[in-house]
Amino acid sequence: MASMKQAKPIVWNRKHLLGLRQLSAEEITYILDTAHGFEEISKRSIKKTPTLRGKLVVNLFFEDSTRTRNSFTLAANRLSADVIEFAEKASSVSKGETLLDTARNLEAMGIDIVVIRHSAGGAATFLSRNIKACVVNAGDGYCEHPTQGLLDVYTIRKLKGSLEGLKIAIVGDIAHSRVARSDMWAMTKLGAEVIFVGPPTLMPAQVDKLPVKVSYSLDEVIEKVDVVNMLRIQFERLGGNPFPSIREYSHYFGLTVERMKRAKPDIMVMHPGPINRGLEVESEVADGPNSVILQQVTNGLAVRMAALFLVNQAAAQHK
Repeated sequence: MASMKQAKPIVWNRKHLLGLRQLSAEEITYILDTAHGFEEISKRSIKKTPTLRGKLVVNLFFEDSTRTRNSFTLAANRLSADVIEFAEKASSVSKGETLLDTARNLEAMGIDIVVIRHSAGGAATFLSRNIKACVVNAGDGYCEHPTQGLLDVYTIRKLKGSLEGLKIAIVGDIAHSRVARSDMWAMTKLGAEVIFVGPPTLMPAQVDKLPVKVSYSLDEVIEKVDVVNMLRIQFERLGGNPFPSIREYSHYFGLTVERMKRAKPDIMVMHPGPINRGLEVESEVADGPNSVILQQVTNGLAVRMAALFLVNQAAAQHK
């Protein structure tokens, strides 16, 4: 009798986490499995593990953040790392210092991991090629937000068991959303069918070349999908008015109580935050029984602990 082939075990050797596009389904699953192991730590009375003791993490954020920044800080603290909180307005960047000079000066202080958020696409990749420390992308321009994509699929997998065969609608400002892109790569690699939903003015260029379906009507898909991820309208990035009025956008693309009546009873409602209540999602839906928005935040901590742990582990192997 022929013996069954054993799946080749994953050896994580990436010292940077820059995006999900370049990861395999096996690598994504490995991160999720690692995160599952770290989830238990947050349930202990003493919520610490010495995994990164003696390591120095810097949060290099050039854009505002509540969930991602605090989640990375708490993740590093739970792993016993020391953390430097970088504030652009209180730094020499305001005096004209470049991103690279800032990073190199911090590296001279002995940092081990840089967590970077920047308005320029490719900023994290640029740093990874020019400094020795590990780099974790916390969002770069319109490109990617890998840990958000990971925590989203982690949340779905935890509640649905698997993403294989699921229909997932990502709704709203796709054009300016790095979350939509990371979600798309992670979800499709894990076997889900992804549908971008929104007005034509908020769809990215060449959307037809992406591994997604496209719909310009939320009503057209709401009855069919298992998960709906409502994106924030990024008013700070909009050059003009992509839709006639907020009221009209909400009428056609907002997740309302009335629309939810037509959805599957067990549909998962997600949002990466911050929420524009009454625009993207009505409060009764955001706070309702189908919402997993706060669970996403909780799961983000375990995912970011896994990310910091894995890049540090890979760096140790490279030495």
